[in-house]
Amino acid sequence: MKNLKFRRPKSATRLPVVLTATIIHLLRVTRSVSPPPLPILPIPTAQQISWQHAEMALFLHFGTNTFTDSEWGTGHADPSVFNPTEFNATQWVTVAKQSGFSRVILTAKHHDGFCLWPSQYTDYSVKSSSWRNGSGDVLRDLAEAARIGGVELGVYLSPWDRHESCYGKTLQYNEFYLGQMTELLTRYGEIREVWLDGAKGEGEKYMEYFFDDWFSFIHQHQPGAVIFSDAGPDTRWIGDEAGVAGSTCWSLFNRTNDMIGNTDTKYSGQGDPFGHDWVPAECDVSIRPGWFWHASESPKSALTLLDLYYKSVGRNCLLLLNVPPNSSGLISQEHIQVLQEFSEIRSLIFSQSLAEDASVSASSTRGDLTDPRYSPHNVLEQGTHSYWAPGSVQSGWILYLDLQETITFNVLMVQEPIQMGQRIIRFHLDFLNEDGEWKVAAKGTTVGYKRLLLFHSVRATHLHLVVEESRADPLIAYVGIYIDPFSVVRHISELSSASLINGSHPLQQATNRIAPS
Repeated sequence: MKNLKFRRPKSATRLPVVLTATIIHLLRVTRSVSPPPLPILPIPTAQQISWQHAEMALFLHFGTNTFTDSEWGTGHADPSVFNPTEFNATQWVTVAKQSGFSRVILTAKHHDGFCLWPSQYTDYSVKSSSWRNGSGDVLRDLAEAARIGGVELGVYLSPWDRHESCYGKTLQYNEFYLGQMTELLTRYGEIREVWLDGAKGEGEKYMEYFFDDWFSFIHQHQPGAVIFSDAGPDTRWIGDEAGVAGSTCWSLFNRTNDMIGNTDTKYSGQGDPFGHDWVPAECDVSIRPGWFWHASESPKSALTLLDLYYKSVGRNCLLLLNVPPNSSGLISQEHIQVLQEFSEIRSLIFSQSLAEDASVSASSTRGDLTDPRYSPHNVLEQGTHSYWAPGSVQSGWILYLDLQETITFNVLMVQEPIQMGQRIIRFHLDFLNEDGEWKVAAKGTTVGYKRLLLFHSVRATHLHLVVEESRADPLIAYVGIYIDPFSVVRHISELSSASLINGSHPLQQATNRIAPS
């Protein structure tokens, strides 16, 4: 029998070749795509990220103290003294928005116990005042103005109450407090921050607050809100009322290491690189010496506010600036002028990075160099949604910036994508001077959401941003350089050659580093 040869159809001979080529192509594509790096815990909630992006909020201290020239009211002032005849919540919101503040927080009840809303649990409120014949509601008007103006609303409800008779009776007062909190959280729409603290005068009644119950209750009724207290749970006190964070400031924190009303201010001011909780810091400060309006006081200057901005927002915190309305119920014109100047100065400095047209490369890049997700060029894009990621198993992390022309600058901005955790421990900026020598312009420690370093002006075309130490492979979302013509002269005149500027070191010789080809 003759050997029979089987002939495959032409289509059958081509099909495996096509499939093989396709499979090889898909395998190559699959191998060239690297997944994102793992976040390093702890990481923020969506609410905490939104809070941090706001950067600044206005605190509005207002109440009977405004009319009695007091700071800590006794709780015995006659409610009839509260009569802000020109009260206009829309003006408050407009001032906040035009000055760059996207959130307002009202002292709905301060330590004296007087309520700026008609609470059903006490008569010590606006309903017993002469204002609007007892029918007014400050919080209602502010909530409506904030909603129309697109500004977020927060409330402060003081745990310490010098008027309420059941204060000091643990169960009764905790029920009373949650009753008032329920009114605030269910009557006035969305609340984005609830602010409370452990402030209490010496010799006052002992009181045990059920903080954990309160926190759970607040999150249940307002899931989009962050809660501020001395020790979180969502945002913490920086440890002073000067608006100044430590030059090292971690969002990482151990809540069990701190106690509301008995704060370790050093720990709160710096955070904890080994912390298990994400609790970023809030820097509260008043625009004037007191927290309530007093006719005899004057506001801080716009340059002072700029300095506070560097030392709060520029150190990974939110700046909570108190701007108390006056006894007529308006924000004073002198405050408005300072806030406008502050806004204009920030805009002049930070509206445009001098590095936006730079060419950027890196010591290494994660995955395929053609993958734009981790490209060093991402650091020139405003925001924290994209970032540069270095290659793994890397012991030196450097971004190389070619500015294309010689530029004079004295401010560095660095941001991390905080949704991936806070990583950077130490970094510095090198520049190649006009003599061809590499020098250090500034050194910094933690970065977080935003780090601003102010230093002596330098002129350069080539820069190296060097991360010296990090909790994990560093991820950098943004790098910007700016010129601040307002602060530098004042800072230099106050500092010796061995001093620090805003947590950064003065110029010093750097070792030569060669950029990659």
